[in-house]
Order: sequence, then C-alpha cells, then structure tokens
Amino acid sequence: MIESSDISEILDNYDRMKLRIGMTASHSALDICDGAIEEGFPTVAYCQKGREKTYSEYFKTVRNQSGRVIRGMVDKAIVLDRFDEVLQPSFQQVMRDRNVVYIPNRSFTSYCGMEQIENDFRVPMFGSRNMLRMEERTEEQDYYWILDKAGLPYPEAIENPEDIDCLVIVKLHHAEKILERGFFTCASFSEYKEKSEALLQQGVIDEASLAGARIERYVIGPVFNLNFFYSPLEEEMSKLELLGVDWRFESSLDGHVRLPAPQQMTMPIHQQIPEMTVVGHNTATIRESLLEEAFALGEKFITASKEHYDPGIIGPFCLQTCIDKDMNYSIYDVAPRVGGGTNVHMSVGHPYGNSTWRKQMSSGRRIAMELRNAVEQDRLDEVLT
Repeated sequence: MIESSDISEILDNYDRMKLRIGMTASHSALDICDGAIEEGFPTVAYCQKGREKTYSEYFKTVRNQSGRVIRGMVDKAIVLDRFDEVLQPSFQQVMRDRNVVYIPNRSFTSYCGMEQIENDFRVPMFGSRNMLRMEERTEEQDYYWILDKAGLPYPEAIENPEDIDCLVIVKLHHAEKILERGFFTCASFSEYKEKSEALLQQGVIDEASLAGARIERYVIGPVFNLNFFYSPLEEEMSKLELLGVDWRFESSLDGHVRLPAPQQMTMPIHQQIPEMTVVGHNTATIRESLLEEAFALGEKFITASKEHYDPGIIGPFCLQTCIDKDMNYSIYDVAPRVGGGTNVHMSVGHPYGNSTWRKQMSSGRRIAMELRNAVEQDRLDEVLT
C-alpha cells in the first residue's frame, strides 16, 4: 500500500493553487466533472477509445474570454486504448506534472486492478485508497466483514443451496459482462438448480462463479442507496452528511415487472429469468421518521472504518439498502467511494444536500468543495491518500 508519507512527498511538488480533478471517464465521471467546474477546478477525463465522445465532444467545456465555463464540464479528455493505461508510469508522471488529484470510481477499480491502485498508482487520490478493496466479494475482509464488525444489519447468508427455505438472491458475477451481475432469485433448492442450470447453458454465469456465489435471504422492500459524505475537515457541525438517495433501473428486471404474470409465464426459458443489469438511476427521498436511523447506519460505518482502516472513510461513500415492511434497514452493498447513481443530482443537487448547504450540492460538488477547503486550510494530507 502506498504510504501517506509518499503522497505527502508528491504533494510537495504540486502547485496547490492549480489543482486539476481527474477521473476514469465512466460510472460517475460526469457528476465529478460537473461538481469540479462549479467549484472552479479544471477537469480531465481519462477515456477509453470508442467510449470517449461523451466526454470529448458532447460534454466538452466551452469557456469565454475570461475563462468562465458557459457550456459543458469536461475541460480535457485524454483518450487511451484501455482504461488501465493510466497506470503506466509515463501517464502518472504527466498527471503529477499537471497537479491532478484523482477521484476513484467503480470503473477505475474494476478496469485498473486493486493491486496496482494500492501499490503502483502514485497519484494523490481523494478518499480512502485502503478501503477500495472491500468491494470485492471474493476478499476475506469484504464489505460484509466490516458490516459485521460495525454491528450493521445485512441479509443473512445461506451457506448451502440445499438449505434454501425462503426467497433468496444468489449473488455472482456475470460470465461475459465484466462489470455486471449474474444475480438470480429462487425459493427452493430445486428452483436454484433449475435456474442455475439454465443460466449456465445461456452463458450468463459460469461454474467457478456459481461455486463461490453468496446466497442470502431476499429482503422484500424498496431499494434506497444512501449517498453519504464524511468530512474530516469539519470542526463545528456534523462530520457526516446525507447528500442524496437514489434507486436503480435494472434490465431486464424492470421490463419483466411491466408485464402481467400470465405473459411472463409464456416466455421461452432464455427470457424467463431476468437479469439485473443497472442501466440508470432515479432520485428519491425517504420518510422523515427513517432519516435518523439512516444517519445511525452511516455513523456506525464510520466508526468501524476508523478502527479497521486507519484513518477511516474519507469523503463520499454509499450504503445500498432495502427497507422491509417493518421499516427495518438491511445493507446489501457498500461503495467506499462515490456511488454509481450520483449523476441523478448533478447540477441540480439533491433535497438533502441542497438543504444542508443552502445551495445546489451534488456529490461531485461536495468532493470539490472539500478539496478546496483542504487547500485553503493547508490540510490536503487529511483528504488525499
């Protein structure tokens, strides 16, 4: 793991008044760029060839003669053959020469590899570099581990498929789509066998992933992704903020639920089992009587992160939850970085973030604001790793 002293040494050569915000051009990059522009930071998006036009053309910034942005949010789009080329020493040197602070998102950790990010990516990153690995469910200390240490609620695991006695969800990777999921639900061992065999034949899942899949009791209730922000710089108010809440559109699941049950039953076998590929997000609020418990979840997570991942969580993190009929939360996933659904409140902010700060406050803008505060207070070491 790159030490904090290494980052401090790199920062000694940065012009702190000319920082640029960089990110992998996917996932939540537009929100990060939009927030950076709002706070006066230039942006640089590291794109993969064939996927660059969103950033290099359609959302490219246009500035007037005084330098004010009048359109777009991406100042510079650097096109690479592959996303992981940002790990090359030559690219890293250019980033350092240009005073780039990198904002990690899920695409960065998925395409670039955790070992390299932890040990070889010698560019200051906003957030908790040492916590990114917990997203991998194959790790011994994955997010279930820290949820358990924190005493946080999460769905009960079922170790043996033969013990399935209620509705469960089987969590595993998609066999062909790198970032997607081959999740499926079932309510008995016989249904588990039937669905897993069908998905194996379709190439949606593979034997190795199925053998290592997590089976957990399915929480029947709506999904709310709680987009939090923890500020180590805050001295007077709460260090924890709830910026926004989002929920997902999933294909082909959302297409299935639009059909009447008789129609679903007539589908051929390759269409009967819905996939859960995230294709979009929408914004949400939760009833006020549930807000205090939401903050309590965030506080417990922060406490556990400080105990087990010094210095603990920094900046944005997302607790992905379901709420059951008795209004109990269950956390089914954790993102120890900016969440995947934050584009829903870029530019316009979100009711919670806006109300906290009395101005439009998205996750991307809150990151940029914290970075600016760290520069002004000479405390960059506290937010960069």
